[in-house]
Amino acid sequence: MAALMFASNAAMPAIAGSEDIVVEDAWARASIGVNRPGAAYMTIRNTGEEAVTLTGLRTDLAMMPDIHQTSTNAEGVSSMAPAGEIEIAPGEAVSLEPGGLHAMLMRLQRPMAEGESFSLTLDFSDGGEIMVEVPILGIAARGPEG
Repeated sequence: MAALMFASNAAMPAIAGSEDIVVEDAWARASIGVNRPGAAYMTIRNTGEEAVTLTGLRTDLAMMPDIHQTSTNAEGVSSMAPAGEIEIAPGEAVSLEPGGLHAMLMRLQRPMAEGESFSLTLDFSDGGEIMVEVPILGIAARGPEG
């Protein structure tokens, strides 16, 4: 079982089991209180030669963290639903970003305040896990660069 904590903007792999996974550019937006869900974004890269599967998320910030997918129909109406397990092919990356796949943080336990950060653990089907420190940016942030 792999476990490693690292800075969100660093590209560092886990120790074992998921040693080929690199998480880059993690970030989240500040929330307005705790009544609405929060979200976190990042790129998860598989540098290995075998597919890996992201099976879940854990954080003490939210009682119900999950990967969700936002989609927009032909009429321009957006909806969101759980994405389930996410397979990442060898040499490929999955982007969790606004308007697409994202880490949905439901039932927040405290407000997400700009300038703070929280730990988010990514669980993989091989039993590996990666802990990411996610910085909380401003409520209107569009990514780690602004």
